[in-house]
Amino acid sequence: MKNKTSIIVAVDRNNAIGRGGDMPYHISADLRRFKSLTMGCPVVMGRKTFESLPKGALPGRRNIVITRNETFNAPDIERAGSLGEALRMADTSGREIFIIGGGEIYRQAMPIADTLYLTLIDDEADSPDTFFPTVSADHWIEIESGESLTDERSGVRFRFVTLSRKQQPA
Repeated sequence: MKNKTSIIVAVDRNNAIGRGGDMPYHISADLRRFKSLTMGCPVVMGRKTFESLPKGALPGRRNIVITRNETFNAPDIERAGSLGEALRMADTSGREIFIIGGGEIYRQAMPIADTLYLTLIDDEADSPDTFFPTVSADHWIEIESGESLTDERSGVRFRFVTLSRKQQPA
């Protein structure tokens, strides 16, 4: 049985996900949900996403970093040269595999992802430079949609949505 491959991401109204090597929004409830969903599972990310993590490798998860730099190394990570290699490495766990960024890794993962865990942010980031691919209703069906919430610190409204890949006719 194939591992479930999932993408987890927070996007604004324009699909913006990054600005200057960081996330444009730091929403406490989104960060708690991210931790809850990914804990104990392999997380796959690009080098830039890894370098944006404030404390390095995410504890309690197997961290696989995709980079073409064969000498790249950091504590508590495994290096992969491609998304395919990273997924083969993660496939030994029998757990859900989470793709956690960034933009290019998300683009590569969209055709093979089974589930999208989205945080839809009802705002437009200032000067974003990294975007999530467009999600086509032809390929995805909403299986869970949370109520609209407001981040206590920023006042930004958001909601959690989960999409599942539609089964293709045989």
